[in-house]
Amino acid sequence: MRGGELFLIATVTFVFPPLRCQNVSLEETLTNFNGSALTEVDFGSFREQFRRIYEVSSEEFYHRHFYFQNAIKRFAYLNSFSAAPPSAKYGINQFSDLSLDEFRDFYLRASADNAPLYSGPKREGLPDKFDWRDKTVVAPVQDQLACGSCWAFSVVGAMQAVQAIAGRPLEQLSVQQVLDCSFQNRGCNGGSTTRALSWLKQTRVKLVPQSEYSYKATTGICHFFSQSHAGVVLKDFAAHDFSGQEEAMMSQLVDWGPLVVTVDAVSWQDYLGGIIQHHCSSQQANHAVLVIGYDTTGDIPYWIVQNSWGTTWGNEGYAYVKIGGNVCGIADSVAVVSL
Repeated sequence: MRGGELFLIATVTFVFPPLRCQNVSLEETLTNFNGSALTEVDFGSFREQFRRIYEVSSEEFYHRHFYFQNAIKRFAYLNSFSAAPPSAKYGINQFSDLSLDEFRDFYLRASADNAPLYSGPKREGLPDKFDWRDKTVVAPVQDQLACGSCWAFSVVGAMQAVQAIAGRPLEQLSVQQVLDCSFQNRGCNGGSTTRALSWLKQTRVKLVPQSEYSYKATTGICHFFSQSHAGVVLKDFAAHDFSGQEEAMMSQLVDWGPLVVTVDAVSWQDYLGGIIQHHCSSQQANHAVLVIGYDTTGDIPYWIVQNSWGTTWGNEGYAYVKIGGNVCGIADSVAVVSL
């Protein structure tokens, strides 16, 4: 897979399987940007809002319109699980004219290595809510674009946060450096967070600022720096499976910093906001994210997850995932870093 313009791909066709929830009314469950019933005109509104350049009556237009119509059916199915806040809501976003296969190929390219079950202590007296953004140690949401680089964004996000927690200025580090140089991974074609962390630990590569090695959304040739060049070195990391132990996972977050996590994000293609509780299995890890906080004060406790799909997705680039039950496999592969 290469980075670049999404809409050069026009030949993939995918028919969404029949909906299992036959009692859902599209008119009742689907709304457009202004809250009224969706119509054919909304595809034009979508194209304008997200700057789609394919021409009307072209083959590309036909395919994108077909995928958009399938997405509308998908929203009805996903929203049928619960209409009451704070449940997750699904609808039109920047991915609504991609087929399911295209979405997976472009954005869900992470893999997870098996992690040992956590057997350490669980800290008592955890706060009811905790958010590393309140400490100003979390960098702004990034956009990986059409490149399967989520694994690199997750790892780099944790390293730059832990550096700031240690008292250094918050600085965005180079995702592109990890993308190009982590030889055990496949660049934009995907990778593993634990393999990237292992590479950083073994080689003691110094991650340089993003300003020195900017993100290109395509795999390039590794740019080496001298030993005297300034940068951030990973000292160590620990990866564990916290399934059934999400309270212990909360203590890891508070004690060590944001968590590098791999999840099943197939249903996240249509996510608009709210707390994800349903239709998100732990069967196949495919996307890496950064867990930066939690909140247990409401009726539904949830993790605060920073994604790498830009601020137009989800809750301004964030997702909320229910704590308990290992929703989306969020507790299966969890890593902390130390510098």
